[in-house]
Amino acid sequence: MFIKILLTIIFLCITVAVGIISRKQAKSVDGFVLGGRSVGPWLTAFAYGTSYFSAVVFVGYAGQFGWKYGMSASWIGVGNAVIGSLLAWLVLGKRTKLMTQHIQSRTMPDFFGTRYGDEGLRLAASIIAFIFLIPYTAGVYMGISKLFEMGFGIPYEYCAIIMALLTAVYVILGGYKATAINDFIQGIIMLFGITTVIAVVLNSQGGLTEAIHRMGEAVPTAHDLEDKSGLFANFHSGDFASWFGPAPLSLLGVVVLTSLGTWGLPQMVGKFYSITDESAIRRGTIISTLFALVVAGGCYFLGGFGRLFPEPAFNPDKHKYAYDSIVPSMLETLPDVLIALVVLLVLSASMSTLASLVLTSSSTMTLDLIYRDKKSLAGEVENGEIDDTVSEKIERRKVLIMRVLIVFFIALSLMIALNPPQFIAQLMGISWGALAGAFLAPFLLGLYWRGVTRISVWACFVWGVGLTVLNMMLGNAILNPIDCGAVAMVGGFAVVFLVSLVTPKIEPGKVNSIFSCYGKH
Repeated sequence: MFIKILLTIIFLCITVAVGIISRKQAKSVDGFVLGGRSVGPWLTAFAYGTSYFSAVVFVGYAGQFGWKYGMSASWIGVGNAVIGSLLAWLVLGKRTKLMTQHIQSRTMPDFFGTRYGDEGLRLAASIIAFIFLIPYTAGVYMGISKLFEMGFGIPYEYCAIIMALLTAVYVILGGYKATAINDFIQGIIMLFGITTVIAVVLNSQGGLTEAIHRMGEAVPTAHDLEDKSGLFANFHSGDFASWFGPAPLSLLGVVVLTSLGTWGLPQMVGKFYSITDESAIRRGTIISTLFALVVAGGCYFLGGFGRLFPEPAFNPDKHKYAYDSIVPSMLETLPDVLIALVVLLVLSASMSTLASLVLTSSSTMTLDLIYRDKKSLAGEVENGEIDDTVSEKIERRKVLIMRVLIVFFIALSLMIALNPPQFIAQLMGISWGALAGAFLAPFLLGLYWRGVTRISVWACFVWGVGLTVLNMMLGNAILNPIDCGAVAMVGGFAVVFLVSLVTPKIEPGKVNSIFSCYGKH
């Protein structure tokens, strides 16, 4: 216990120290939100990866999908690396950097408002982002708190509150630059931690070969067969150790949600706004992909052996396992030093994701709802012009409001985490489904296609949010939250494309002016 507490205290002191050191660079809006658009490839790549993978993946997704799909759950990690990292950087990185810098966009809602010339889109996008980032944040709290409860014996509620306070401290102090530096430190811990834990856990099962052999003998339990989804209806012996598992199509839906979804999440895409230049993007692509392959691939690979450990608790009323307890139960028998490493691993992953989420939410609310226009400050502008003194005053006020909203956002998501309505994986499915379902298609197509119309963007917002909310209100009667999120994302492309064909186009002059940024490169 002394070792666990000591390592955790050292780690937390370092994160707060980084926030204090970075505070001078967080005085302006660009400095607080984007790190002055001068963050290098290593910091950006690790910030992308650590924001991507948190306790939601390590505890929630790895446990639940490892149990359902066995060793084939590893494909989710491969998809995260290839689609969620490699292709995301190749397709989005350069164009996002150039266009957002050209139109002076700082947030994703700001992009929609400026790219399509519609302040209503900016307003709607900022509200969607704020609302649906909350359940994802709550899921992160739940994941890390369950690991802390296992490793330290501290009640779940206290863990969640402590994490909320510590994350708030270093984000409020140092903004994005502090977050990026801490992400780098936390990323190194994650790389070392996941590889070590996998080796030790498999060794406890007699080694890799023996563990795979035992997974080949694993079959669905009586409780599995009560699963109303029919996931194991056509199960064959050895499916849990096969290449594609017992339900390939269901597995594909998870791969799509967790991999393609990152392309439309404000906290992920925002990383491309802040990177220094094109050469940094090329290096960042390689770093980010390798990071994802090790961390995500390792998490799902580890979770795929969950059936070799004691069966998790089952709730007969809901016909559901306590999926979020699977990974913690796999780690309970580890030596204290390794449990300390696991706690630091999940703590690192979760604090980086929390920092990214709260920074994205607060900046969106401040820049896209409260201060949509510099000239909206009544009494501070004379003759339509803003002098340097007033401009500096406005900048300071914006940063102050963002810091206040960080506290508000953390408190709100903490309330949900203390009274969670769903499993971690379902919370993430709702969040990613609504956000990426609404934002992915109009953002990606808006970078490449001049023909996207304003009405098509509105239609996609309604589609992504509408489908997710309707399914949630009907008790997931249409689809489970994971598959619903995947359908929302992919369907958004059809919505934007078809509606754009039959609705009025944006003025060619304005569109050409926006796309002129690509002609220089």
